[in-house]
Amino acid sequence: MAEDIFIDELDDTLDDLEPTGNSGELYEHFKVVVDKGQSPVRIDKYLFERIVNASRNRIQSAADAGFVMANGKPVKSSYKVKPMDVLTVMMDRPKYDNDIIPEDIPLDIVYEDSELMVINKPAGLVVHPGCGNYHGTLVNAIAWHLRDVPTYDPNDPQVGLVHRIDKDTSGLLVIAKTPDAKTSLGMQFYNKTTKREYNALVWGIVEEDEGTVTGNIGRNPKDRMQMAVMADPNQGKHAVTHYQVLERLGYVTLVKCVLETGRTHQIRVHMKHIGHVLFNDERYGGNEILKGTHFSKYKQFVNNCFDICPRQALHAKTLGFVHPKTGEEMFFTSELPKDMTDLIEKWRTYISNREATGI
Repeated sequence: MAEDIFIDELDDTLDDLEPTGNSGELYEHFKVVVDKGQSPVRIDKYLFERIVNASRNRIQSAADAGFVMANGKPVKSSYKVKPMDVLTVMMDRPKYDNDIIPEDIPLDIVYEDSELMVINKPAGLVVHPGCGNYHGTLVNAIAWHLRDVPTYDPNDPQVGLVHRIDKDTSGLLVIAKTPDAKTSLGMQFYNKTTKREYNALVWGIVEEDEGTVTGNIGRNPKDRMQMAVMADPNQGKHAVTHYQVLERLGYVTLVKCVLETGRTHQIRVHMKHIGHVLFNDERYGGNEILKGTHFSKYKQFVNNCFDICPRQALHAKTLGFVHPKTGEEMFFTSELPKDMTDLIEKWRTYISNREATGI
């Protein structure tokens, strides 16, 4: 039975974890007819030289599983190809239209073992290919990092991302390197037993020291690029965000947000819903001067703040879960990136100098 994997800030389900091989149906992923003049050579070597981005170890693993065939029959890696052999690589899942291509992109790896990786994603890095971002994503970078791990296939939905964060949100993500790890971690997200805390700078002074926002989130019918809290309780998906004020800074507030659920743009939508749009969140109007004075010096100051942190001021700071193999409870913390620390410090300086500057 498929289990839904909980998705953080982008979608509610990523991929179904379906047991493979149960149906007995195989799908063709690669096919070639051996040239008439081909001299005998091992099939794993022959395929390795012809399949883009496939390691020899992975081809050997496929052969061991019965997925490498010559003339319609499974063969071992040691099989010597002959002229006019019809070679096929079959898999127990359909071929993806957009295969993940490994790309040498630097990764900030906070933790890694045989089961999982915890990565500190920088702002600006798209998590997964799609919608015009087919290269240069986090998934492409992970595929490169794990390119020599024969059991990791970046195109296999049974491994990889367990949750996501938006392109312009920075912070921690956990990646499953094995199907068992993805099943375990996915169920922890689904059952809301993970610990996820974000830091956000929002417009306005949040009056209450702490609170909870509850409201179904769905597509904004007036703007399909936005999500919104639905007025009709029968629409959208249940979402809960807890927040706590960390620091009030004149016309903005630094808050900690704890996710109970993980809907698309959840923090951004819930904070806007209570009147506190994230600072410089262009999609939700936070790139306008929403609070403060009309002085030109203040306008210049805020525009300088926008330049310092040219994205929504949101960082996935803490991530906690139970290790899928050892059962150990694990916590990871990522310090605020420089753009957010510089932004916060600039607002602190503004507060301390407000009377002197007159803005």
